[in-house]
Amino acid sequence: GPDHHGYIKRMKAAVKALGCDEGRFTAVIVQLTTLFRGAEKLAMSTRAGEFITLREVMDEAGVDAARYFFARMRTDSHLNFDLELAKKHSNDNPVYYVQYVHARICSIFRKFRETRAADLPTWENAPLELLRESEELNLIRHLADFPFAVARSADTLEPNIICNYLEELATAFHQCYTEHTVISDDERLTRARLALIEGVRIVVKEGLGLVGVEAPERM
Repeated sequence: GPDHHGYIKRMKAAVKALGCDEGRFTAVIVQLTTLFRGAEKLAMSTRAGEFITLREVMDEAGVDAARYFFARMRTDSHLNFDLELAKKHSNDNPVYYVQYVHARICSIFRKFRETRAADLPTWENAPLELLRESEELNLIRHLADFPFAVARSADTLEPNIICNYLEELATAFHQCYTEHTVISDDERLTRARLALIEGVRIVVKEGLGLVGVEAPERM
């Protein structure tokens, strides 16, 4: 916490005294969190012994929402945690917004199997050269940036970079999905777009997994 700055030098000295390179120890100072329930601020006091525990937050908002809300903020930023928002099943809720991408793609795959009775195409046999629309190309560019987002997150010890990336990817997917039908009478184009959204599904699942959040197949 921000009131524990003085412990950093002591910890580094302890690490050095143990014969280790003090440079291997990095302390991350995290700012305080204020809990809200809608517009109502939930009061807590250390002196009065009034606390809302993390367990209570997880029980009310859910583990996925709790993890994601904490992970999506920079460690040096104060977090206003709205319990009501964390429970919403709408695009206003950032974790729902990202998870819904995975669930929607799984739904598209189920529809394809039910209506076409065919296996999903692979990247090797999909005519990806047909993906020429601006929204498709934008989605591809976002997918290509995933490894760099992960590397930046690891280098800076900031998991919020992954969350920000996933929310931008979700926006790109929703824009593409709104403008262009995935399953159509054009079989070759259908195969290309199915391969594209399979890439999105994989990246969303991997990204959520890195911050400890589930990628549901139905919502």
